[in-house]
Amino acid sequence: MTGGLSIRDLSVAIHGRTVLRGVSLEVEPGGVLALVGESGSGKSMTALAAMGLLPPGAVATGAVALDGTPLLNRPEAELVRVRGRDIGMVFQEPMTALNPVRTIGDQVAETVRQHQAVGRADALLLAHDTLARVGLDPAAIPPDRYPHELSGGQRQRVAIAIAVACRPRIILADEPTTALDVTTQAQVLDLLTRLAREDGAGLLLITHDLALVAGMADRIAVMKDGAVVEQGEALDLLRAPQHPYTQGLLRDAAHLPVRTPRPVDPAGPLLEVCGLVREYPRPRPSLFRAAPPFRAVDGVDLTIRRGESVGLVGPSGCGKSTLLRTVLALEVLDRGEVRLLSRSLTGARGADLRDLRRRIQVVFQDPYGSFDPRWTVERLVAEPLHLLPDPPAGAARRKRVEAMLDSVGLSPADADRYPHQFSGGQRQRIAIARALIVEPAVVALDEAVSALDVTIRARILDLLADLADRLGLSYLFVSHDLAVVRAITDRVLVMEAGRIVEEGPTEQVFQAPRHAMTRALVAAAPSLDLALAGRVEPASPVAP
Repeated sequence: MTGGLSIRDLSVAIHGRTVLRGVSLEVEPGGVLALVGESGSGKSMTALAAMGLLPPGAVATGAVALDGTPLLNRPEAELVRVRGRDIGMVFQEPMTALNPVRTIGDQVAETVRQHQAVGRADALLLAHDTLARVGLDPAAIPPDRYPHELSGGQRQRVAIAIAVACRPRIILADEPTTALDVTTQAQVLDLLTRLAREDGAGLLLITHDLALVAGMADRIAVMKDGAVVEQGEALDLLRAPQHPYTQGLLRDAAHLPVRTPRPVDPAGPLLEVCGLVREYPRPRPSLFRAAPPFRAVDGVDLTIRRGESVGLVGPSGCGKSTLLRTVLALEVLDRGEVRLLSRSLTGARGADLRDLRRRIQVVFQDPYGSFDPRWTVERLVAEPLHLLPDPPAGAARRKRVEAMLDSVGLSPADADRYPHQFSGGQRQRIAIARALIVEPAVVALDEAVSALDVTIRARILDLLADLADRLGLSYLFVSHDLAVVRAITDRVLVMEAGRIVEEGPTEQVFQAPRHAMTRALVAAAPSLDLALAGRVEPASPVAP
């Protein structure tokens, strides 16, 4: 290869533990290489090695070269000149990658000033143009905004602007769309590929989602346990994978949990939401005039019957999470009513509220963020037991925790361990055990599998289907992942701008969507089958 990023026989050990073994990759100018594999396979470590950002105690051997110039183990002063100018990096979580106390314009301008001999005014002008180039119209989203004032998709565009401000020859994108809804995800991926093609830059896209890259990557490399086990032209590899691990990833990507058909209880709804409204005050435009409140949830009706699994989907900012928090009585509603087991959750207090909260539990997107890292698994799982009128203690509590861990596929001995000692999938099982220990009637899952790789996601979906069959649970699935909602729910509701715009049986809604928002979500969702058939739809237009 005459240009681009070349990685040859790269091996990395951290404090003597091997994490990369003989990795060889080529990222060609103007080409897109997708690096896929499950969590812990070494994908991100490969990108960090290419950037010279390995952690302390790491020893790297092999060769990394950009357009023939060696990069591996070069002095830090030389690598600083390369980062941002020749190689741009887009990190997975922009909210943590961006500086919360600096404007987005200043952060893009910082990269420009680092590598170009320009003053602050000229750097800000270039930042202004770069933000416009990534779809952030300065008239609508001024460069003097701060990261917390933007949506997730807009923050990701700022991270991309920082990476491409100096028009680098290589762009490394590490899981850039994990937490985004399908429409924003499609726009961000289209933006990355368009910018790479326009500038003739090579794009290394790191992801665990094969369907995501099937229609956009030129080549795919598959990693497992720190080594590349297979690579080749994208469609050739996906249509005829040679390595058993790649074959397993494709099976897991298309995996549907086995669900036993259960008759829905003809009695009244288990959970009933009637005309729910949630509003937030807006900043006053002047001292003498108040602004009308922002209505995040606008007259929503929702029902879940015993034994039913219901999905709630919609783009970021449509009000899904606000609706869920209000249903869980974590926020006060402004109008309407929430009824659980024919009892009003609205205005409930004291013992009545504790008992109702016991009947509806939640599994969050990031279990590690919802766990106290200083607590053992026993204490974490047992935490909701305080909602019971006579919570067990001592040996009885331990026995109940161990039984619940066993029911979600963990060992009773895991009760004595801490959250950091588990993988992402295992932590999600702990979160499910915590939700189920008080025997709820309804379990709400807020993006509970969106951050998991396809292999772990398949196992968690199997677990949820099995628990529903064994325990007669009802689920409220809040997610932007349409494939997950389609696999696990009986009925789906589509939300836009605080309102339910379409609802019905899941297959009926996905097969024949009536509302424009539903059609947009279905069209934007990545499809491995369509990509393999060579019938990938055009990418969604870039929009802020």
